[in-house]
Amino acid sequence: MIRFVVLTVSDGVAAGERQDTSGPLIGDWIERRGWSVVERRSVPDETAAVAAALSRWADSGVADVIITTGGTGFGPRDVTPEATSAVIERAAPGIAEALRAAGIQNTPLAMLSRGLAGIRRRSLIVNLPGSEAAVRQGIAALEAVLPHAVELLGGKTEHD
Repeated sequence: MIRFVVLTVSDGVAAGERQDTSGPLIGDWIERRGWSVVERRSVPDETAAVAAALSRWADSGVADVIITTGGTGFGPRDVTPEATSAVIERAAPGIAEALRAAGIQNTPLAMLSRGLAGIRRRSLIVNLPGSEAAVRQGIAALEAVLPHAVELLGGKTEHD
């Protein structure tokens, strides 16, 4: 079973001023596949808050995959990629490229996403944009590779 943490990065959601729609969407997708949501949380668009949450979950080994949603655009408060970059030990650029490529099939605005993907310890961290449409496209792109990625991170690296 793959264990996930979902982190919504949004000033409005963290302050209780806006309803989180992308976090629950990701959580429902995870559970429909028989995987486990260990925790769902929101933090404001602050580099330190995002980095602390990502580090804590990855370092504790509580999650195989940590998915963030929000804070990946060009806005002045969009700092999720910077926070992710500060905590990952190894980049996974192919995942971020695939997410943008999947999004571009639906809207050219997807190329404005600065989301990253990378590894810290044995956890894969993936940044998704905050819009529901972008989340749907992103999770569809991730679905086929996540089980194998988790196996590799767990040390199962032999080839058939």
